[in-house]
Amino acid sequence: MENKNESKKIIRLDFTGCKTWWDYHERIRLAFDFPEWYGKNWDAFWDLLRTCYDVGKVEITGEHTLKKEFNEYIKMTHEILDDNIIHQSELGEKFEYEVID
Repeated sequence: MENKNESKKIIRLDFTGCKTWWDYHERIRLAFDFPEWYGKNWDAFWDLLRTCYDVGKVEITGEHTLKKEFNEYIKMTHEILDDNIIHQSELGEKFEYEVID
């Protein structure tokens, strides 16, 4: 019997060299294959993330390359991913993320 969590995608989210808030959200959009109309804000990220049932893990790289002005963005990204762990667990699904730096 196939484990449904084994067939889920791993998203690689790379923030290396990111210079602007727009670029930060554009990297999120591209990594998750969100549509062009992705609103590039936290509500839009949460709304689309919680519908990504085929994603099992997010691997984040490049956080250490960001200027201190991005600290709040990094914090919010982690909070939303933490919330999605809970959300997916309530649905009987597994979701995780890891910062690889």
